[in-house]
Amino acid sequence: MEKRRFGRLGREVGVIGLGAWQLGADWGEVTEEDAHATLAAAVDSGVTFIDTADVYGDGRSEQVIGSFRKSHPGLTIATKMGRRVAQEPGNYTLDNFRAWTDRSRANLGVDTLDLVQLHCPPTPVFSTGEVYDALDTLVQEKRIAAYGVSVEKVDEALAAIARPGTASVQIIFNALRLKPLERVLPAAAEAGVGIIARVPLASGLLSGRYDENTTFSADDHRTYNRHGEAFDVGETFSGVDFATGLEAVNRLRPYVPEGATMAQFALRWILDHPAVTVVIPGARNAGQARGNAAAAGLPALPAEAHQAVQAVYDELIRPQVHDRW
Repeated sequence: MEKRRFGRLGREVGVIGLGAWQLGADWGEVTEEDAHATLAAAVDSGVTFIDTADVYGDGRSEQVIGSFRKSHPGLTIATKMGRRVAQEPGNYTLDNFRAWTDRSRANLGVDTLDLVQLHCPPTPVFSTGEVYDALDTLVQEKRIAAYGVSVEKVDEALAAIARPGTASVQIIFNALRLKPLERVLPAAAEAGVGIIARVPLASGLLSGRYDENTTFSADDHRTYNRHGEAFDVGETFSGVDFATGLEAVNRLRPYVPEGATMAQFALRWILDHPAVTVVIPGARNAGQARGNAAAAGLPALPAEAHQAVQAVYDELIRPQVHDRW
């Protein structure tokens, strides 16, 4: 698998990673056996970067990855912190950071976490110098090797990129969410900050497997957060109305390369942007993990495919989401 360099992290990672939200909760139940099979299939396919969070299954995702990592050294594991408490800027303190990272270190079974990201904190946090000072202290104490941020909004990403210690920005970027192309990706490339493209398949919309008759279980966020009832609606279908998303996918189907899937097309589209360091699709089983990883082997998409994505976005998606994030 092609590898790209995380400049401030000082290491290379495979361009397709694995998002491990599904291995915790909020997508329906996944057994530990299935979780390990998914991880093994991803790693066997060239994945070297796994993204999780302390809130995924209240630590279950971290624990599963920690047990898997014991027999698979050399992986880069990124976790996130901050969503297990009330979302108030005053909670983002050094003492809390120490407690949160100590819990993640125990869950993952490591002394030093590879990469810790603030997990979509309140907007004022991104501009608070004391927060970055506290993160720098965690690096000095060797609780963490590096830090980054996961964001909802472009302005949050730009604020973090401007800080000299920020190693990465994790942002929603996919064929239904193009706004990061305008300012975030260029700024990150110039600063040497890694870009982690999250929600790359728009919660499965861009897998091409859904239609107007598709339903999701009650414990799946695509049911209970369809309109932002539990957390930011941008996390579910990238904030795009489900029916609109289905129409967008149908318009893009003719541009999927022969022998490839819609999901692989969507992932390859992201990889065609060199400022992206790694894309982190989720997978609930080994087959999905292998299929996602295979997207890295596709050739770059032709210009007409990129033009089609832009045209569909401008006509269907931009009026809904462009000014929101």
